[in-house]
Amino acid sequence: MPKLFTTAYLPPVSYLAAIAEEMEGLSDRTDGGSSSELSPSVIYIEACENYQKQSYRNRCRFYAADGVQDLNIPIVHEGGTHKQPVSEVRIDWSKPWLHQHRRAIISAYRTSAYFEYYMDDFFAIYEQKPEKLIDLNTSLLRFLTEKTGIAVDLRFTEEYSRDGHNCTDLREAIHPKRPNDILARLQLEKPYFQVFAPKHGFRSDLSAIDLLFNEGPDSIGYIKRI
Repeated sequence: MPKLFTTAYLPPVSYLAAIAEEMEGLSDRTDGGSSSELSPSVIYIEACENYQKQSYRNRCRFYAADGVQDLNIPIVHEGGTHKQPVSEVRIDWSKPWLHQHRRAIISAYRTSAYFEYYMDDFFAIYEQKPEKLIDLNTSLLRFLTEKTGIAVDLRFTEEYSRDGHNCTDLREAIHPKRPNDILARLQLEKPYFQVFAPKHGFRSDLSAIDLLFNEGPDSIGYIKRI
């Protein structure tokens, strides 16, 4: 069954694990294709809801030298954002947030094993400076799914539905103020290497960039049992 998510800025590992759950190997092919090929997960991004503050829609969590920190994208407040469709929410590029995010991410991950390998493609997405929050989030999500090896068929809702469009509805399940059981349910609660773990201990379910920059191509083995 397809899954339904909110848009999210550099979403947590549980978000990607939930996407990857439906991804299956094509082991029953009869046309000579490799059994290692994967059929994509079909997911929908909620594009018709009203914007909600203090959520992963414009926030991510990463591991810095002083512990877990948040990064927030400022948005243009017009006409009350709580009544504004999330697809219309604009990024406030008049504020120096991009410089702050870039500096914070480099400081946190410059010594990680794979940061230099991915950094140019990663920061190039920001340099496009899309007007809409959902466009930046989607470009970054495509980057994360591609680099972690998740095959995904990404779609957008065309109208709002309380019942979740006949999808597994995860719109309220993944939220910075509420823990979720996704990693536990998928039996993926396990540590991976983190730069500052020797100082602060392992921190679970941070932004997927934490997993990617530390584990690189091995990220898929963390978020999907294949």
